[in-house]
Amino acid sequence: MATFVLVPGLFLGAWAWEAVAAELEAKGHRAVAVTLPGLAERAGDDASDIGLASHADAVAEVLAAEGPGTVLVAHSYGAFPCVAAVDRRPELVSRLVFVDTGSPETGESVVLTMPQLDLPAAVTGDAVPVPKEIPAVHGVPEAEHERWLRLATPQPVRTVTEPVELTGDWLRVPTTGVFCLSSGLTMEFARSLHATGMPRFAKLAEPGVTFFELATGHYPMLSAPLELAEALEHAADGGGRSLYDN
Repeated sequence: MATFVLVPGLFLGAWAWEAVAAELEAKGHRAVAVTLPGLAERAGDDASDIGLASHADAVAEVLAAEGPGTVLVAHSYGAFPCVAAVDRRPELVSRLVFVDTGSPETGESVVLTMPQLDLPAAVTGDAVPVPKEIPAVHGVPEAEHERWLRLATPQPVRTVTEPVELTGDWLRVPTTGVFCLSSGLTMEFARSLHATGMPRFAKLAEPGVTFFELATGHYPMLSAPLELAEALEHAADGGGRSLYDN
């Protein structure tokens, strides 16, 4: 049995992981879905008091409560607080899984690394408003899309503008990438990044680093929860392809 801690991306709460968590638990695992401060059922928190460090603290608290051997799963924006938390306590995490996202470098923020989101232009006061829809390319079923529109909440703005501060200790933890093909993340793209020779991409080809590709879009917990749960289960055992597998 593995313990999975599931951290959502922008605008989401633990609710987004319900189907994946149920599938993992049906397979005999423990699944802990996280709602970060200021979001979903915690939307009543004062957004002006919540920054990226607040979200990293929240993830670190869950990891400490669960103890060593946790598989930490980060979707999209969730990579930022998850990497920061693992950097503090790498001994608690057996594997860090990135779901349709990359890993930040110290000093980087969401607005710096995800300019396509145009987040500064969307900011209203202390929060980034929820987008009006999920583009059809991501394949989210209508019922799940409606649920997303109903449950998604504005993102505290300092979580996307504050830079992440890292020592590099998180790099000792084995990682898995789950690429969602409709988003444009693929094994081929990862190989092209590694081929640049930039130090930040060196880990992609390290032993024990694995990858999965899912034929879906950026919200696989909504569009392909069974397939995502299966990939996470295999990832916990070190499954998946290495970067240069055929």
